[in-house]
Amino acid sequence: MPNSCKNWSRWLATDTHAEIRPGTASPAKLADVLRVAARLGLEQLDAQWLLLHALGKPPTERAWLAAHAGDAVAPEQASAAAQAQALFTRRAAGEPLAYLVGQQAFYGLDLQVDRRVLIPRADTEVLVQWALDLLPALGVQPRVLDLGTGSGAVALAVQKNCPQAQVTALDASVDALAVAQANAARLDLPVTLLRGDWLAEVGSKFELILANPPYIASGDAHLAALAHEPMQALVAGADGLADLRQITAQAPHCLSAGGWLLLEHGFEQAAAVSALLVQHGFTQVQSRCDLAGHGRCSGGQWPGL
Repeated sequence: MPNSCKNWSRWLATDTHAEIRPGTASPAKLADVLRVAARLGLEQLDAQWLLLHALGKPPTERAWLAAHAGDAVAPEQASAAAQAQALFTRRAAGEPLAYLVGQQAFYGLDLQVDRRVLIPRADTEVLVQWALDLLPALGVQPRVLDLGTGSGAVALAVQKNCPQAQVTALDASVDALAVAQANAARLDLPVTLLRGDWLAEVGSKFELILANPPYIASGDAHLAALAHEPMQALVAGADGLADLRQITAQAPHCLSAGGWLLLEHGFEQAAAVSALLVQHGFTQVQSRCDLAGHGRCSGGQWPGL
């Protein structure tokens, strides 16, 4: 499969400006469909994935697409080709690829996602890895609570990689819980799902609480690039710390002695979140960095009363 920009340009060298419509006898080739994406300025991988998705093939079939790029679009493929062009247009307008294809890879899991939930990011895998590093020392069947679970990404990744854990996932959104439930069922992972506003109504004790809450300030310029994702899962007050304050204040009542609270936050918020943890009595407060080397998660151990 061509992987370089040079190969991508050569592959699409002849621009026929063909339009593929269902019900027509167009002699257009699959490569002509991809030329539409190239004219819209789409990245090669995005265009290929969207066309494969429209054709009902997995993204791993890029080699197939390369081998058949010169094939004429068969009559039974015309509808899929038209669908691909519609997806190209939406992608060019800024709609995330994950929403267009309905899936996102996260920590080895293939998750179904749509506009009801945030798209899981690679940086959040730092939170999962930290949790998995701690769990062996937290008991034979450690109780884990994932706050603001969204698609269920964090909870399901922890459950998959630590089957002995008793994982509960909580979210205030009924829509988000429906997405998480569908992912749990499809992956056959026994995560318990609850509706709630952070820890306000949680009466149980846990050895580990995880959270990837909203942490973007309401006036942040980066929000414009996230317009397709649910704002309630992104914005947390004027400084982005409103939900992090609430969670750190509530968590001691829901943690067993020696339990841990791990929080994902913005790349410039490590110092502020660490200060909140210290303020509420946590010890061994520390942070871990994301792939870019920025402090992305902070956590601490609850010593007990």
